[in-house]
Amino acid sequence: MAAATHAAAQPYPTKPITVVLLSAAGSSPDLLIRGIGQKLTETWRQPVVVDNKPSAGGVVGSEQVARSAPDGHTLLMHTAAHTIAPSMYKLPYDTLRDFTPVIRLAFVPNAIAIHPTVPAKNVKELVALAKSRPGVLSYSSSGNGTPAHLSGELFKSLARVDLLHVPYKGSPPAMTALLSGETSIMFTPITLALPHMKTGRLRVLGVTTANRSKIAPDLPTVAESGLPGYEVTQWYGLQAPRGTPKEVVAKLNAEIRTILTLPDIVEKLHAQGGEPAPSTPEGLEAYVKSEIAKWAKVVKASGARVD
Repeated sequence: MAAATHAAAQPYPTKPITVVLLSAAGSSPDLLIRGIGQKLTETWRQPVVVDNKPSAGGVVGSEQVARSAPDGHTLLMHTAAHTIAPSMYKLPYDTLRDFTPVIRLAFVPNAIAIHPTVPAKNVKELVALAKSRPGVLSYSSSGNGTPAHLSGELFKSLARVDLLHVPYKGSPPAMTALLSGETSIMFTPITLALPHMKTGRLRVLGVTTANRSKIAPDLPTVAESGLPGYEVTQWYGLQAPRGTPKEVVAKLNAEIRTILTLPDIVEKLHAQGGEPAPSTPEGLEAYVKSEIAKWAKVVKASGARVD
């Protein structure tokens, strides 16, 4: 408490800010947070350093932030995987209790892509095909417990079909497997699928978000293409250690909201198929709670686990 009170009395920030990112360098969230960090550096005259910690489930990076001083100089940027982890891992921290929400940053759509040898032109036909061939069609993912894996489990649950899950060590080998025909389906970021759709190497049936994507407006959503109620959104959030002063959180939230309206930042997001989705700290907290509950149900129903 004394540390937090002292931090609140100082002009924030007083030293470099470290953002622990639960994704690899060069990934979509990495490009976004580096762009935001550059703007913060220019405004506040303190360096913003990105520390990539793409461990399984983001556990290592999340614990590092949870144990950091609550002064706003160490932050956590995470994806949807952060809200899946409580159902998949025995965590050394509490996802709700040990973090202070700062702001939700963006929504990015995923897509359902299939190998062109799969005789389905839309989601409705894919569901019918899967029902006629239980356990035959397979889907590749970037690993057990990842959003790609659980996106498939949610699809199986809602469509009441049996698909074979084939986990790989990351998105690149999972995509390679799909392109070669080793697997039939992949729930993948839209930007990874579109280039192959244009060359005919993949067929993209729809986007997994509630609304169509601006970079592929002709693609229907999965819900409107044959599976009502299906929605999976990749999203990015920014949090601080528990106990971070409200004044610091408010300053971060206000400045980043402004940054998310800047044309070059919006352009970066649009290039990824994403949209700015800034929230209040309270809005992020409520969203995190809803996502944890959503994925807990999927994990329980599917029996998914990390081997």
